[in-house]
Amino acid sequence: MVSELKERISLVVLDMAGTTVADGGLVEQAFGAAAQRLGVEPGSADHAEKLDYVRATMGESKISVFRHLFGDETTAQCANTAFEEAYAELVDGGHIAAIPGAREAIETMRDAGLTLVLTTGFARVTQDAILDALGWHDLADLTLCPADAGGRGRPYPDMVLTALLRTGAADSVRQIAVAGDTSYDMLSGSRAGAGIVAGVLTGAHADRALWDSGATHVLASVAELPSLIGGE
Repeated sequence: MVSELKERISLVVLDMAGTTVADGGLVEQAFGAAAQRLGVEPGSADHAEKLDYVRATMGESKISVFRHLFGDETTAQCANTAFEEAYAELVDGGHIAAIPGAREAIETMRDAGLTLVLTTGFARVTQDAILDALGWHDLADLTLCPADAGGRGRPYPDMVLTALLRTGAADSVRQIAVAGDTSYDMLSGSRAGAGIVAGVLTGAHADRALWDSGATHVLASVAELPSLIGGE
């Protein structure tokens, strides 16, 4: 099975935070800042309940998370803006780094002729802040956020399919490899029909959650991906 997949893969769609980028829990910190701005008291039961939901939905489009948590669109947009601003400040403060071996894995796969796309559940402004901080703007062939895929992020398949449509790098969805650290990454990849849906253990969710959500493989980190798909 793996040897067959190795022959097919031509497009690799990678998540960022938790998969290729280590952010040290900045999502929770930024959520705390956003929630406080909207009057959610730190340490309250309401805060704890909302934080649990944020943890459970790691990988989902952040505006979708805030729509669920706060209900009306105006409040959700305010929360999302506050979150993005707080996260960008933390990124500017030097609180992120590449997952060990991630850059090298991406370069290895691109050198082997594979097309690489980086995706995120963050807004474009935050994604660009991360790319700026790491010097990664030219690392991948394409970068995508939910707005680039019509507004629907994970667990929908839209960003994976947009990667295929934008790059034209595969003749079939089975020629796509998706890698991520969350259940929603796995759902997105499996719903898109990707030939490889690889979970990595450097981020939010443990191996059982990744398998249960459609992973075809679970890896210690994205550094193992090139050998899995024949990129080295």
